[in-house]
Amino acid sequence: MDKFKQFLKNISPITDNEFADTISYFSEQNLKKGDFFVKQDKVCQNIAFILKGTLRTYYINEKAEETTSCFCTENNLTTSYKSFILQQPSNLIVQAIEDTQLLVIDYENLQKLYSKSTVWQTIGRVVAEREYIVMEQYASVLNNETAKEKYLRLLKEQPNVLQKANIEDIASYLGVTRRTLSRIRQEISK
Repeated sequence: MDKFKQFLKNISPITDNEFADTISYFSEQNLKKGDFFVKQDKVCQNIAFILKGTLRTYYINEKAEETTSCFCTENNLTTSYKSFILQQPSNLIVQAIEDTQLLVIDYENLQKLYSKSTVWQTIGRVVAEREYIVMEQYASVLNNETAKEKYLRLLKEQPNVLQKANIEDIASYLGVTRRTLSRIRQEISK
């Protein structure tokens, strides 16, 4: 719980009493490797803070291939934001790539926190702003960086993902084939 409390404090000052009230709206959820947090075509009911573990967010493209859009790591939030916010079926899938421990809140309880707490109104706004910036940066990276530059960025920003995710998922995240990824890894190791 200390990690979550620190995460919130980094967004907005929150007193011990406010945190105690906040945590009463959350519950723990444990996922085994391969378990789904969000399933495609289902309405996403929860948003999660990752206490331990890693999840992969992906979608099925028009060729029926899995395309990874995000690796979600410890001390971060995850959900299918569009589905969660609009309460509509998700186009995304969020799946644990290792045993994962989450702190989750459902849509209804999050709305209760927003309505009763100015701290949570601030937290919600800042989280939304940060998520928008992350998505914009990801789009820019996909369009403006070479595969090798994307790999080096992943190596710098999320090195643990390279040990946890399989090569196909990393390749789809970078927008390259498995063969291209292997070639990039060989070039870098020289």
